[in-house]
Amino acid sequence: MKRRVRSQNLGGARAILLHRPHPTVQALERQLAAIGLAVEQCWPDLPASAIAADFIFFDADHGHDSQFPWEPGNPPMPMIALIGSEAPGRIEWALNAGADAQLLKPVGDGGAFSALLTARAAFEARQALAAEVAALRQRLDQRQTVVRAVAMLMGLGKTEDEAYAQLRAMAMAWRISFEGAAERVVAAQRGPDAQVRGGRDD
Repeated sequence: MKRRVRSQNLGGARAILLHRPHPTVQALERQLAAIGLAVEQCWPDLPASAIAADFIFFDADHGHDSQFPWEPGNPPMPMIALIGSEAPGRIEWALNAGADAQLLKPVGDGGAFSALLTARAAFEARQALAAEVAALRQRLDQRQTVVRAVAMLMGLGKTEDEAYAQLRAMAMAWRISFEGAAERVVAAQRGPDAQVRGGRDD
């Protein structure tokens, strides 16, 4: 599947540099300012305002999980790892922290723009995949609920076809989806039999 790069205009975006004062930070700040980003440097903790940042660059060499106020690997914005040491353990940690792109240290006069675009594209792809997985899980849960509802109706003496037909009739009478009717039937399993038998929302 081909991936198209969204608008390359990054002017006005806000970036946080989670890195101790260092020439790398100065070089990166110059690049980001030239691109048009507003930049804030901090160490060792992120400010509360970081939650609204568009990008976070973080030190993969000295960073740790407690620096991020969210679940490891699930940042709410694109993350770019600043990597000096290519020790496997540190690279693994950066990936687990949610790095969408990387920039090798020492940072020179280039690389920030491509890192920003790569990080944003990877972040958006990850978000889209998470939404798709959540939707599939919801559909699976709904199908399981339908199966339970049909089984309950069959327990009242109906055949499978009759149970499905009654469930469809309930959905039409209640003016809700087929899956919504199944949810009501399952939720009412300890309630009055009349609600299940009659298919009414009394």
